[in-house]
Amino acid sequence: MTVFYAPEVAFNNVLPKEESQHAIKVLRLKKGDKIVIVDGKGNGYLAEILFPDSNHCEFKILETLPDEGNVDYHLHIAIAPTKNVERFEWFVEKATEIGIHEITPIICKFSERKMIKPERLEKIVISACKQSMRAQFPVVHSLCSFQEVLTTYSAQQKFIAHCYTDQIMKEFDCVRKRNFLKKLIEPSTKIFILIGPEGDFSIDEVKTAIEKGFDPVSLGVGRLRTETAGIVACTTVALINQ
Repeated sequence: MTVFYAPEVAFNNVLPKEESQHAIKVLRLKKGDKIVIVDGKGNGYLAEILFPDSNHCEFKILETLPDEGNVDYHLHIAIAPTKNVERFEWFVEKATEIGIHEITPIICKFSERKMIKPERLEKIVISACKQSMRAQFPVVHSLCSFQEVLTTYSAQQKFIAHCYTDQIMKEFDCVRKRNFLKKLIEPSTKIFILIGPEGDFSIDEVKTAIEKGFDPVSLGVGRLRTETAGIVACTTVALINQ
């Protein structure tokens, strides 16, 4: 059954214009057809079309649906946008489908992209949630600096994923060894993970994060692209919480 997004569904029985056009002009839905509507806040509804207009399609709610995508953990990933913006958008799409609650784009010392289009990311999130039948949409925060993200957000478990070996970090007076993320994740907790740009975090950024209480972690034995690292982190947390 087709899923539509209407943020005011609990108070307004008309689909937004873009959703109305998709329902009537593209899908050719008619009076009496059943649809699923989500509000992005975790609520889903089974509805029936009453007045199939392509500008304001009216419906009536038949029943409230359980949010099958609801989980008892909270995942926030702060990640540096990639030079090729399509790779970052791919991360946002797939992380949304897998299950994530907050995404914060960050600017780091070695960042090659320092601008994004929030409205574009919002459309990707909406599309991905509709595709994966998720009623709770993740929040995509505004682009911020690495230093800002360390002091703005908190969690029960905080991690920074980087590619420096323990020997290199020791040479820079950092004795905290990395462990695999999958060995540290605790189920049913609030988790915050930092993912760096293509050139990785700087040594100073890693040390600063550790001083702020972040545990250094590895996502695997190989070196991953930024967007791949984000997906691996997201998948790891989801699997641990199954």
